[in-house]
Amino acid sequence: MSDMVPRDNRYEDSGSFLEVVRGERLRLLSVAYNLLGSASDAEDAVQEAYLRWYRQPSLERKAIKTPGAWFTKVVTRICLDQLRSARRRREIYVGEWLPEPIPAFDIRVNLSSGTANDDPADRISLDESVSMALLIVLDKMSPAERVSFVLHDVFQYSFAEIAEMVGRTPHACRQLASSARKRVKTATIGRVDHDEHRRINQAFKDAWQEGSLKKLLNVLDPSVTAVTDGGGLVSAAIDPLVGAEQVATFFKAVMLKQPNLNISEAVVNYQPGLIGSAHGRVIAVVATQITMPRISNIWAIRNPEKLRLWHNELPEGDDHVLPIA
Repeated sequence: MSDMVPRDNRYEDSGSFLEVVRGERLRLLSVAYNLLGSASDAEDAVQEAYLRWYRQPSLERKAIKTPGAWFTKVVTRICLDQLRSARRRREIYVGEWLPEPIPAFDIRVNLSSGTANDDPADRISLDESVSMALLIVLDKMSPAERVSFVLHDVFQYSFAEIAEMVGRTPHACRQLASSARKRVKTATIGRVDHDEHRRINQAFKDAWQEGSLKKLLNVLDPSVTAVTDGGGLVSAAIDPLVGAEQVATFFKAVMLKQPNLNISEAVVNYQPGLIGSAHGRVIAVVATQITMPRISNIWAIRNPEKLRLWHNELPEGDDHVLPIA
């Protein structure tokens, strides 16, 4: 999707239109990604919002006192429509669906609203809000529940503002966010600091690269679950893998089938993760969740349509990047 937005010279002459574009785009992309779990869908939602802005008569645009609020409302409603139709789209998706991972500090999903945090006990920081573990939990919520939680707890919108966006009462939105907050706690239980997370990931990486079943079993929780997302475009396990032995056997088999696979450390959605590359091309992004002292969840994204942001994230020495087909 191009970063270009429609131009309206009558409105742009005053400089207001460009100011709106520059001031809102990154924040809107961050909102949309948190709501949809897909960078590409987030771009589409924001682009559609700009198209709707452009299609309004010039006088109606100028009458909008707070363009940021208008854009947020429109993007939220676009995302709500997408979330409501997601179940139908998932019915024809091949295998397990996982959120689209983002590299470290991708500017499109890197900005918070910048407003004061008036309720620290109930809020999470933006880096936590886009972790793979949390996005997995968010994906299991109802659309209204997800929107209420994300807009309030992540982006600090009031429930009165959210109510106007989702067509509910402020009280209903508060209840939805509270219910979502209870679910979110499961995504952060036993969370370790980045250094420890990275250390355990590195042990998993070394065992995987070596193809050692024993070492893999040592780093995996006995009840570990691994989910792979190939989208029907590349090979992946159709169903979740459960249990240390099944997961370890799977990852060992991956290395045996593709001995040229290079595993390297990376930051995936602000958390320590791994990427797999071969012939100068990223072919997998792996996120993990730790329940001390072992890995309890593994999410491996292989669908090439979800890896387009990663083709400049290869480690040093893995050069000669192939063009995207």
